[in-house]
Amino acid sequence: MEVNRERTLVGLFVLIAGGLLFGTLLALSGGVGNLAVSHRIYFKFAGGVQPGAPVRFGGLTVGKVTRVRVDPANSTRIEIVIAVNKDAPLKTDSVAKITALGPLTDNYVEISTGSEGAPPAQPGSILQSEEAFGLPQLSDAAQTMVPELQNALQKLNHNLDGLQVTIARANDLLNDGNRTNIASSLSGVAQTVAEARPKVADSLDNLNGMLADARPKVSASLTNVQQLTAKLDPVLEDLKTATTRANETLAHVDATLIENRGDIRASIAGLRETVATSSILLDQFNQMLDQNSDNIDDLLENMRMTAENLRALTETVARSPASLIRGVKVADRQPGEIRKQGGKK
Repeated sequence: MEVNRERTLVGLFVLIAGGLLFGTLLALSGGVGNLAVSHRIYFKFAGGVQPGAPVRFGGLTVGKVTRVRVDPANSTRIEIVIAVNKDAPLKTDSVAKITALGPLTDNYVEISTGSEGAPPAQPGSILQSEEAFGLPQLSDAAQTMVPELQNALQKLNHNLDGLQVTIARANDLLNDGNRTNIASSLSGVAQTVAEARPKVADSLDNLNGMLADARPKVSASLTNVQQLTAKLDPVLEDLKTATTRANETLAHVDATLIENRGDIRASIAGLRETVATSSILLDQFNQMLDQNSDNIDDLLENMRMTAENLRALTETVARSPASLIRGVKVADRQPGEIRKQGGKK
């Protein structure tokens, strides 16, 4: 009986120890109910992150990596599934990246805090990601820079060769003979400057004398200009006065036009009506002339014939005034001639 009792106590102790160990493991892993929210992240380079790697939010541990695999829908990227605490305030603009606390520590997933006004990330959503710049990326960048560095070294070598050639030519130019020639040339230049200095001084003295002689003439010219300016001032004042009066006159004319604008418009309207009426009358007169042109031609012909008859009558009367009494066919009587009756003398 006691043996069974001891076995029961031992089994109970084992169960209690196992429960305590399981609870400790759950506590160390983050609890049972706190890792219920999962999210997905996609990277081009996983950086050696394995399931169980910590997930930090702003440097604080909030979960762990639960799965790492190649994305079934896109084989060019890696899918990492994380499980975080329910109270972890992940935002829609939070950015995840793979990093490490030090050069000798393992990589983990770091999530930024995001902005304050951004909405929280929903469970199962895809978080934004940013590729980390680690040693592999640094090696790739160095490899891409190797051709450029080689080209730069080649250009540097070429420039050094050119510089050596230039230095050699400069040494050839600066030999003893050329140095002597340059020294003699400099001596000649110095001597020329020394010889030209008195001439320059004389030229300056002559220039000063010319300026002294011209100064009174310039002063007289300035005086004449001032006098002319003084004479022009009254003319300018008169011009200003005339301009002012002209402006006033124009202002009065503008005011008059503005005041009588209605009458002027009415007069112009009446003038237009008169011109229109005159045009109508002229058209009617032209039509009447066109209609009576034949009658007018006959009347003019009759008037011409009448004028011809009057001219002939006037000539006849002037030539024989007695024709008005005796007629045209009676012969004129000569002085002393006695006519008989019946036509006999």
